[in-house]
Amino acid sequence: MSKINIQFKAIMMLFLSIIGLTIILGVIVYVSINNYMYDDFFNTLKIRANTVAKISVDGANRDSTFVSGYSVIHKDVSEKLKNENDYVFKIEGSNTYQHKIFSDSLRIPISFFNTLAKTGDAEYIKDKILYKGVLYKYNGRSYYVIASAENYFENKLIRYLQRTLLFSIAIATLFALVASVYVSKNIFKPIDRITNKVKQISSENLHLRLDEERYNNELNKLIGTFNDMLNRIETSFETQNNFISNASHELRTPLTGIIGTADVCLSKIRSTEEYVETLSIILDEAGKLDRKTKALLFLAQTGFDGKVQKFEKVRIDQLLWDCIATIEKLDQKNKVHFDTSLLPENSKKLKVVGNEQLLHLAFTNIIGNGCKYSDNQVVHVSIGASNDKVFIVIRDTGIGIPKDELKYIYDPFFRASNTQKYEGYGIGLPLTRNIIRMHSGKITVRATENMGTTVQIDLPIAHTQ
Repeated sequence: MSKINIQFKAIMMLFLSIIGLTIILGVIVYVSINNYMYDDFFNTLKIRANTVAKISVDGANRDSTFVSGYSVIHKDVSEKLKNENDYVFKIEGSNTYQHKIFSDSLRIPISFFNTLAKTGDAEYIKDKILYKGVLYKYNGRSYYVIASAENYFENKLIRYLQRTLLFSIAIATLFALVASVYVSKNIFKPIDRITNKVKQISSENLHLRLDEERYNNELNKLIGTFNDMLNRIETSFETQNNFISNASHELRTPLTGIIGTADVCLSKIRSTEEYVETLSIILDEAGKLDRKTKALLFLAQTGFDGKVQKFEKVRIDQLLWDCIATIEKLDQKNKVHFDTSLLPENSKKLKVVGNEQLLHLAFTNIIGNGCKYSDNQVVHVSIGASNDKVFIVIRDTGIGIPKDELKYIYDPFFRASNTQKYEGYGIGLPLTRNIIRMHSGKITVRATENMGTTVQIDLPIAHTQ
């Protein structure tokens, strides 16, 4: 589904939510006010019925002033009601029989009178006329006093309320539409910015990354995942772009040596010893060529299809012991001190998901460089762990790296200016970085010329992957 469709769907969902909420609130307000109006009018009728009872029932037993006063009240109240009628029924004999007579005379259900007899209060609505009945007792006798009228003012107010609510819903609909479009555009604006930023990234500027701090919300996870993907793509492109040029440069030297030596040898007839010496030189140069070719191919593999390697849980501390043993076997002068004082009590924090052979190669490269460039002084290796990662620190006191050359250390075939007397190809550190990236890890190099180099490698522990 395209972004436009998603945005339209978001607008509709927000729009319908606002309209739905507005309608629900409108219905609640309408029902509440409508019920209140009817309750209020029934109370008015109840007062009217009690007034009628005072005048009609016990007025005959009062003086004329009392009756006249109630009559005035009756008149005043009557003037405020439309289609008003008052009924007084004296109860004698069987309730059932009388209730039927009363019901037939007023054309209202007999249940109205049954309720009135039981509770002393009853209400009924017929068409637009409201009926309110009260049970009135005087001098041992019972009377049904009923007041009825049309709820004219309340009906008029309800109609006004209906028009007001419909108008409000229309306004709310317009507001909801505008608000939905505005909110939706603001929600998708960061996605538009991300899209525009991604469009700027090409093979020529793969170093560009999306700014995670700019989006302090759910987009951070997506941006982080995309940046991780760019890291892998950049590694692959770097290897691809540098492979041909670097390979041609590095392979030209031994090939030139082989061709030159062979030309000189073939320029005239030579002795057996000279041929043997020439072949030895050619064999040595061919060996260098073979090692460089294998290193280049391995570097390319880790940059392109390293993920096809088998990954499993690996104990880093045990792997480091194996790496140290390998380094010491290569040269008995190599000295490595393994500091285990920071090992966590929980051995699970030392497990990572990875390829044991590749990690062995990466750590062996770093430890071997430490031994080589420190002229076999002691290289210190330490390991520790936090809640989400295991970190390995490899420190030597060798020649270090010039400050202005640190930014080039991951370029294939780059060798610092102070390493000329040491054998090497400049592939080990780029290869190590590729391997660490394959394992979602991080490598950090800090170095001071003539004081040494410290390399820290962080790898996520197994249960966080």
